[in-house]
Amino acid sequence: MSENVANAGRKRRFRPEELRTVEKAIRRIVRANDLQSKALVKAVGLTSAQLVILKAIANLGEVTTTALSAHADLSAATVITILDNLEERGLIERYRSMSDRRIVHTRLTGSGKALVAKAPEPLGATFVERFAALPDERRREIVAAVMELGDMLARDGGTGAEPADLLPPGQKTGASQERP
Repeated sequence: MSENVANAGRKRRFRPEELRTVEKAIRRIVRANDLQSKALVKAVGLTSAQLVILKAIANLGEVTTTALSAHADLSAATVITILDNLEERGLIERYRSMSDRRIVHTRLTGSGKALVAKAPEPLGATFVERFAALPDERRREIVAAVMELGDMLARDGGTGAEPADLLPPGQKTGASQERP
């Protein structure tokens, strides 16, 4: 069986309303995340991404940007921008490794530690309570499903480096088509 026939068969195995339901659920998640991030800014003056990075530093200890990027699943460029902002606010400090000057470590300052200690969960207390109330098996199922959804949405199948292609494989946009 050719790959195209196999792909066509897979495409027919779901109903269009299932795809619309998934799209709607993703929009609800994105909207809820945006609202939660705005509430965090009001409550503690940090975005969700900033709080995730601060908590990662608190959990990992003195850490490199590469390790933070992998831990938070954010690009190194994004992490550096967040660290610049956090350093400017006196919440973290960066310093070069004594053994290899090319390596830069990050650690929390006293102010950063105090902020992390009083900061709410990035997803919100209500979500944490609802999630914790679920049976263990249901939590594992949700975690697995969300991870799989994230992998499917990522172009590279899991690292999240780029969004999935909008067009089917082999189809090009008008701007990128070769001209005769």
